[in-house]
Parts: sequence; C-alpha cells; structure tokens
Amino acid sequence: MKKTTIWILGIVMGLSFLSLLYLQISYIEEMATMRNEQFDESVKRALLAASKDVESEEVDRWLREDISSIDRNAWSQRSQNSKTQSQSFTITGPDGSKIELKTFSGGTQELPKAMISRRHGTKTIPQTSRSMAEMLRNRYLYQRDLLDEIAWQMVYNADVKPVSERINFRNLDNYIHSGLVDNGVNLSYHFKVIDGDGKEVYRCSDFNEKGSDQLYTQPLFLNDTPARMSIVQVHFPGKRDYIFDSVSFMIPSVVFTLVLLVTFIFTIYVIFRQKKLTEMKNDFINNMTHEFKTPISTISLAAQMLNDPAVSKSPSMFQHISGVINDETKRLRLEVEKVLQMSMFDHDKATMKPKEIDMNALIEGVVNTFALKVERYNGKIESELLAEDPIVYADEMHITNVIFNLMDNAVKYKREDVDLHLNVKTWNEGKKLMIAVQDNGIGIKKENLKKIFERFYRVHTGNLHDVKGFGLGLAYVKKIITDHNGTIKAESELNVGTRFIIALPLFNID
Repeated sequence: MKKTTIWILGIVMGLSFLSLLYLQISYIEEMATMRNEQFDESVKRALLAASKDVESEEVDRWLREDISSIDRNAWSQRSQNSKTQSQSFTITGPDGSKIELKTFSGGTQELPKAMISRRHGTKTIPQTSRSMAEMLRNRYLYQRDLLDEIAWQMVYNADVKPVSERINFRNLDNYIHSGLVDNGVNLSYHFKVIDGDGKEVYRCSDFNEKGSDQLYTQPLFLNDTPARMSIVQVHFPGKRDYIFDSVSFMIPSVVFTLVLLVTFIFTIYVIFRQKKLTEMKNDFINNMTHEFKTPISTISLAAQMLNDPAVSKSPSMFQHISGVINDETKRLRLEVEKVLQMSMFDHDKATMKPKEIDMNALIEGVVNTFALKVERYNGKIESELLAEDPIVYADEMHITNVIFNLMDNAVKYKREDVDLHLNVKTWNEGKKLMIAVQDNGIGIKKENLKKIFERFYRVHTGNLHDVKGFGLGLAYVKKIITDHNGTIKAESELNVGTRFIIALPLFNID
C-alpha cells in the first residue's frame, strides 16, 4: 500500500473518530444543561408551592384566632345583657294569610335569629321558604363582613409582625420537602430565612456558607410590601453529583471512543514503522547483495586464474593470487558476521561473557591495530588515555567491536579534501569511565543525529556513493553499551566532525 493511501485513510478515520467524540461530548453537555434547567424549574415550582403553603397557614391561623375572639366576645356580651331585644313583624299574604316574624338579638356581633309562627291554620310553606332564604342571605353578608374585617387586620398588621412569629420553620421545612418530592427532586438541601431588613432569622444547622455557590431564592409572602418582604434561600450541596449522575451513562461511550482513537493512532504508527522497516530491509538486502558480490567475484576470478598453467609456473603470481583469495575470504567472513549481528536484536540481550577489563589497554591495542588502516588514507590517529581507574566489567569481544565500529565509521565518512584526524580519549567522571571517539569527517545533520542508532538507518551522504554498509553498526554499538548498563550519545556538526561519548560503570565502586 502506498504511503499516500495510508495517509488518506488515516486522516479520514481520524476525522471520523474526532467528529464522533465531539458529537458525544456536545450531547453530554446539552443533556447536562437540560437536566440543570429541569432541576432549576422543579425547585422553583417547589419553593413557590411552599410559599403558598406558608401563606395559607398564616391565613388559617388568622381566621382561627379572630373567629375564636369574636365568638368569645359575642358570648360575653350575651351574658352581660339581661334583656333580649326583640322585634315582631306581621306579614299578610295576597291570599289573606298572615305570618308573624319575631327577631331576637343580644349585641352587635350576634347573628340575628328569627322565629316563624303560623296563624289561623293557613298554609305558609312558600312564605317560610322566602323567610329562610332571607335569613341565609343575612348570614352570608355577616360572614363576608367578618372576613373583610380579618383581611384588613392581616393587611395592616402583617408587616409589623416579626417573621419569626409569622412562620413555623419546622412546617416550612416540611412544605419545602413535600414540594420537592412532588416535583421529582429527592435531594438533600439546606435553607435559611432572611427578613425584609436583610437579617438572617433562621438557618439550618448543617447549612454550609462556603458550599452555597448557587442559592435558590423565593419570597415567602408575595403580598407583603417589597421593603418588608422576607425570603427563603435553599442550597443543594449534592446538585453537581446529581446532574453528573443523570448523564454518567454516556461516559463509557466517550471512554470507548477515546480508546478506539488511541488504538487507531497506534495502529497507524505501527503501520508507518513497519513500512519504514520494510524499506530499510529492502535497502539492507540490496546493500548486502552488492557487498557480497564484490568479494565473490574476486574470489571466482582468482580461482580461474589459478587454473592457468602460466600462473603455476610463477611463484610470485601464485602467491599474489592466493593473498587476494585470502583477503577477500576474510572480507566476506566479516560481512557475514555483520549480518549475523542482526539476530541479536530479536532477543532482549546479547550473549555476554563479562570479565574485568582494563579499557586503557584494550583501546591502545585497537588503536595500534587500526593505525595501519588510518595511515592508508593519509590520516593520523591519537589516543589520550587519561582515566586513572580504567577497570570495567564487560565482554571483551563486544566492547572491542564497539570501539572498532566507531573508528571504522570515522574512516568511512571522512572528508575528501581534508586528511583524517582521529582522536580517542578516556577519563573518569564520578563512578563512570568515559570514552570519546572524535573525528573531523563530514559530520551529521541535526535532524539525522537522533536516528543514527536505529536499525538499518543510514545517513544520506550526498555524492559519497562508495560508502558501503548495512545500517547495523551504530545500532549494534547502542545495544552493546545499553546491555552493559552504559550510555552513548553523539555530538556532531556538519562539515566539522562527529564525537561519540560512551559512559560505562566502573568495576570497583566504593
């Protein structure tokens, strides 16, 4: 699959996941807002109902107190008046029948009573009915006047009376609770009451002022004057959890979408990485083919020359051809060993045979051996073995290969217009042995510097087509140093040179 196709599929799938995630989050926010509005509306209805209940309780109390007072006054006046006032009326009907009406009253507040008597044995049922209707009308007028009087007393006396005397706070709590339950809100709450002067007259024992960031306010007596109007403030400490619980069933879907998005991104990353590794392996196979082709061709040509009778008659020619075959065989064996190094990366660690090693002595031996190769390119190699404690616990063969690979890279990537200058240095830094291999080669760009320790990665060398390799040398170096609990880093500047710094733990640590 082409890289462009992978990018298109990745962008389309990524946008789809992000759109789905955005829709889910928007839906949750909208649902939370709607639930919050429903909660606010339910609380407002509940508090309004509680306010009406408080007003009804006050009206009922006024009626009971005033009617009882009027009744007591009426009985008192009746007992004080020894004589009962009475009036007598005689009504003559159209048919000539007569009805005698007598009224008795013991005071101004006493309801008039009527007695009807029938004379001459005449039929008086219609007249009696009209008399009863008149009496009921009088009673209605009396009760209405009584209620008007009570209402006027409430209007003139309510503002003067303290709120604490007008409200039973226990009943107010019950009214609020009943109103909330009737409106579907079964949540704990706190409340306090404030009078018209702004003074707090009641507070729940568990009311928390710090947590009351959102208070629901409701006037208790709507007919009071604005200057004297008392209010109740209600706070729900568990409101946020209540709203969250109402939309919490959507949280798993968001989590699953995020998991799918992360999995998808990781899958795309793996695909690109595998594609990159595939390309590197293809380059590796091509390089390996070219690397093997040259020594094999040389050995084949040398073998054909040995079959020539003229060569066998010339000892010097025979020795030269034998030397060529031997050198190319060594070169081929070295390339095979490099390929076999790749199998190390399929295991957690390479096979190690550690022992105490004097790194100053080991590096000096590698420098002496490598000096001939450097001199072949008119170069110069120097060593500064300054480490006072050079003893490490390491595998001698692998550590030797590490130093050799770093020096070999310096030779491969030297500048054509400048003689090679290679420097190897050791020193102690804390409880570590430091090793630096520095050259004056072509250097490495900053964007390539962090990738040079990856498998199969090779820095582009421009017109230097004669640089051969599989891209395994520095990856091998990195793995060996890591397996020895050490670190390696590279410092480079283009067209100036490169410096590799290795840090290995010392064997003798006090």
